[in-house]
Amino acid sequence: MSQVQLNVEELKGFLKHIVGNNQYIQAEGKVPVAINVEGDAGLGKTSAVKQLAIEMGMNIIKLNLSQIEELGDLIGFPFKEFEMVREDGATKWVQESLMETYIKNRYKPTNSSRMSHAAPEWIQGQGEGGFLILDDYTRADHRFMQATMELIDQQEYISWKLPKNWHIILTSNPDNGDYNVTALDVAQKTRFISVEIKFDINVWAKWAEQVGIDGRCINFMLMNPEVVTQKVNPRAITTFFNAISSIEKFEEQLPLIQMIGEGSVGPEFSSMFTMFINNKMDKIISPADIMTNVNEAYVVGALNGAIGTGDEFRADISSIITTRLINYSLTHAANHSISDAMINRLVKLTTDCDAFTNDLKYYLVKELLAGNKPKFSKLMMNPQVVKMAVK
Repeated sequence: MSQVQLNVEELKGFLKHIVGNNQYIQAEGKVPVAINVEGDAGLGKTSAVKQLAIEMGMNIIKLNLSQIEELGDLIGFPFKEFEMVREDGATKWVQESLMETYIKNRYKPTNSSRMSHAAPEWIQGQGEGGFLILDDYTRADHRFMQATMELIDQQEYISWKLPKNWHIILTSNPDNGDYNVTALDVAQKTRFISVEIKFDINVWAKWAEQVGIDGRCINFMLMNPEVVTQKVNPRAITTFFNAISSIEKFEEQLPLIQMIGEGSVGPEFSSMFTMFINNKMDKIISPADIMTNVNEAYVVGALNGAIGTGDEFRADISSIITTRLINYSLTHAANHSISDAMINRLVKLTTDCDAFTNDLKYYLVKELLAGNKPKFSKLMMNPQVVKMAVK
């Protein structure tokens, strides 16, 4: 079955639509649609759903099906109920432990009984609006997958149901021989919509800037996005980068970096990273320095030194610095004011600096205005910037 491939940002947009659509059809008495997010390990499937839930103010419950041992912890434990009838003919199903109480209140048993399930602990007390994440769905024991079929299909299990405006999201790894997963049959696949998540270097770089991944490492990834594979996934890469981020001068600790790399991302990745350091690519001026260093001559000189001029112009490095500038500026603007000095620096970079091509200058201005127009609107006070932005 072919699936739609989405990056993390596209996935969140898609899920927002599903939530809105589920609310619409639930108001008509229909059952909300469940979504299966499939992808390689470490791509951020679960994290993306959690981020969206926080952004939308929704509750979050994550059940890792591969780690639950008792079926009752997932679907609730069974108990026996007996039908009781009152003198006026009214009937009520009562748990066995409460029968004596009802008998004292003039109820009598009808000799009919049934088995019910108590709502599991994880859903008790939850109000309206939330995401139920069934994590590592296809890694679960077959019994647990079978038990969730009714929950996924109808949002209920025998005698209990999810509160209103809850949305079920499954996460799974592909059944391609690289993962220890259970294949889904047709009966299971028809109970949800499947989408496939993919790695996107630009989305990753934006996220990395926001969470404070070492800028030298972000530069390496922007220069070598092909290093992301099934065996070297973003989760392992983040672990490696976090483990070396306290090293002030990478070139002085190459053996240590190589050792840490081989234990996390493997020898090939580690060798590429040490080559990156040997070529002094980790010395590229940071976006924070570009935007805040008061010595404009130093900034321009550092940019020209990194990017080069004439036949030695490095378009790839120019593009990387542009991406870093956009992500840094928008991340900074989310929680801080943008000073006149920063606006003036951006004007300098986009109107009187040979380190960037006209296309990159245009891209820089457009992305900043699209990302946070109120904070960067002062850029449009410069005639040259206006001319470039509206072309």
